[in-house]
Amino acid sequence: MIVFHDMYHNEVNLAFTPAPFSTAPKHVWVICRYEDQWLLTNHSERGLEFPGGKVEEGETPQAAAIREVMEETGAEVSALEYIGQYKVIGKGKTIIKNIYFAEIERLLEKKDYFETKGPVLLKEIPLNTVKNDRQYSFIMKDDVLTHTIDYVVKYIKTKKAL
Repeated sequence: MIVFHDMYHNEVNLAFTPAPFSTAPKHVWVICRYEDQWLLTNHSERGLEFPGGKVEEGETPQAAAIREVMEETGAEVSALEYIGQYKVIGKGKTIIKNIYFAEIERLLEKKDYFETKGPVLLKEIPLNTVKNDRQYSFIMKDDVLTHTIDYVVKYIKTKKAL
């Protein structure tokens, strides 16, 4: 398990193991790849981030991940893999999110991307400068991003080698 503090001084616990903090998390975060690019969304208030959100009543975290990707980017998920979970211990509450890796089959243009401005494709995520770049959401500014991108890149290389 990896433990650190985010920009708000909350303790964050991150693990790339099955359900280390909860078997029924209420949030999801989805690292997406489409045609060898990272697929993010441009949140109307927070800025660039990977899609994610709350698990709705009666919905599985996997279904929530697929729904959130479609709502926020217009992307159809062709493959979804659970890769880990993180817990943010805040002053008022604790949030637990499942982390998924999604391979995207295609992007559909939509009239409404809910609370976002739609999809953003990036060849690279500038991990060295994201923390100080105002165009990125606070969700992208802690070590969950760097550790998760490292994990996903290794996952992709392993998958391609098979």
